[in-house]
Amino acid sequence: MENILQHIGIENYIFLSALLFCIGVFGVLYRRNAIIMFMSIEIMLNAVNLLFVAFSTYHQDAQGQVFVFFSMAVAAAEVAVGLAILVAIFRNLGSIDIDNLKNLKG
Repeated sequence: MENILQHIGIENYIFLSALLFCIGVFGVLYRRNAIIMFMSIEIMLNAVNLLFVAFSTYHQDAQGQVFVFFSMAVAAAEVAVGLAILVAIFRNLGSIDIDNLKNLKG
């Protein structure tokens, strides 16, 4: 069985990962909705996971793929806690707009 990176090339994976990471960064910086910001953070995490898998395949070592497995488990727990916090905020304020959360300081 041939290595998939011989046909596609690792440069394409790096480019795709950088593009996904930039989309995630722009989503976090320019959107005011908390759910969109969480989705953007997940896109950034998936971009990093894609690079881990690509480099793991390139070097024919499974350590990167094992790290991605644990990283996805931690990300699932993070999303569950983050969404629970957002639901609690929505129940109290009636909105999940980031600008409205500044009122919680005092």
